[in-house]
Amino acid sequence: MAENGTDCEQRRVGMAKEQNNGSFQDPSFLSDRKSRDREERQSIVLWRKPLITLQYFILEVLITLKDWSIRLWHRRMMVVSVLLLLAVLSVAYYIEGTHQQYVQYVEKKCLWCAYWVGLGILSSVGLGTGLHTFLLYLGPHIASVTIAAYECNSVNFPEPPYPDEIICPDEEGTEGAISLWTIISKVRLEACMWGAGTAIGELPPYFMARAARLSGVETDDEEYAEFEEMLEHAQTAQDFATRAKLAVQNLVQKVGFLGILACASIPNPLFDLAGITCGHFLVPFWTFFGATLIGKAIIKMHIQKLFVIITFSKHIVEQMVSLIGVIPSIGPSLQKPFQEYLEAQRKKLHHKEDSGAPQSENWLSWAFEKLVIIMVFYFILSIINSMAQSYAKRVQQRKLSVEKTK
Repeated sequence: MAENGTDCEQRRVGMAKEQNNGSFQDPSFLSDRKSRDREERQSIVLWRKPLITLQYFILEVLITLKDWSIRLWHRRMMVVSVLLLLAVLSVAYYIEGTHQQYVQYVEKKCLWCAYWVGLGILSSVGLGTGLHTFLLYLGPHIASVTIAAYECNSVNFPEPPYPDEIICPDEEGTEGAISLWTIISKVRLEACMWGAGTAIGELPPYFMARAARLSGVETDDEEYAEFEEMLEHAQTAQDFATRAKLAVQNLVQKVGFLGILACASIPNPLFDLAGITCGHFLVPFWTFFGATLIGKAIIKMHIQKLFVIITFSKHIVEQMVSLIGVIPSIGPSLQKPFQEYLEAQRKKLHHKEDSGAPQSENWLSWAFEKLVIIMVFYFILSIINSMAQSYAKRVQQRKLSVEKTK
C-alpha cells in the first residue's frame, strides 16, 4: 500500500511537471508572459517606485562592475601594458624640458577630441534614451563660431580663451573676407570627432545581434526580438513604420557597404536597425564600422554643419530678427530680447563689456541654460531607470528558469 501511495504521488508530480512544461512550450502563454513581464519592468521608474528603482539600480551597477572586473582580470596582460604606457606618459608629462610645449599641445588636442567623441557616444548610445548633444553642445558651438566669424571678419580667435570663450583678434580682417568654407574648416575637428563618437555608439546593437546569431541563443534584447518578429511577418506588414524598417533592412542587406553608407549619411532614426541587420546577417565588422564612420563623421557632419552655418550667417540672422518684429501684437516684445542678445554678443566679441556695471542676464540665455540642465537631468534619470529595469529583467528570468525546472 505504501509503495502504491508513493507511485501515485510520483505520477502526480510528473503530471504536474509535464503540464507546467507544456504551458511554457505554448507560444501564446510565452507571449502573454513576456508582455506581462515587460509591463512590470516598465513600471519600475523613479517617479512611481523610487525605493525599488534605486535598489535595483545599485544592484545592477554592482553586477556590471563585477562583470567588468572579471573581464579585466582575464585580460590582465593588456591592462598591465596600458598601465605601464600611462606611467611612461606621466613621467614625460611631469618632467620639465623643452618638450613641454609639445606635451601641452598634444594634451589640449586630445582632451578636446575626447570631449566631442564622448558627447557623440552619449548622443547615440543613451542607455535607453540619447542625450541630444548636437542640439545642446555642437550646434550652439558652430553657431557661436559662425556669428563671431561674420562679426570679427576673421576666425583667428585668440587661444586662450578660445574655445572656452570667443573674442575677436586685435587685427580684424576685411569686410567680406569670411566664406562658408572658412567657417567649415574652423569647426571641422570638433564636428568630425562628434560624428566619430556617434559611429562608435552604434556598435552595441551590431555586436549584440552578431553574438546572438553566432551563439544561436535567444537574446533578451527587446529591439532584437522585434527585429526577428518583423522578419517573420515581413510579407504581411501593412503600417508605414514597419515598411520603413523593412526598407532599411533590405537596403543594408542587398547593397552592403554602400547601403550602410547611405543610411549613415542622412539623419536616420532607424539606423539602430541597420546595426542589428548587419550583426544578424554577419556583415564583417570593418564593412559596417567603416561605412558608418565615413557616413556619420564626414558626410552627415558636413551636411549638418552647412545647415547650422547657413542658418546663423549674418544676413539670415538679421532677416529672422526683423521678421519676428512683423508678428502682430507680440512681435516687438519678442524682437527686443533677440536684439539685446545679439548686441551683447557683439560687445563681448569686441571686449566692450563694462566690468563696473552689473550685467543683466538675457532671458534667452537663461532659458537655454535651464533647458540644458533639464535635459541632462532627464538623461541621468533615464539611465537610472534603464539599469533598474535591466536588473528587474534578471530577476524575472531567474524566476522563469526556476519555474521551468519545477
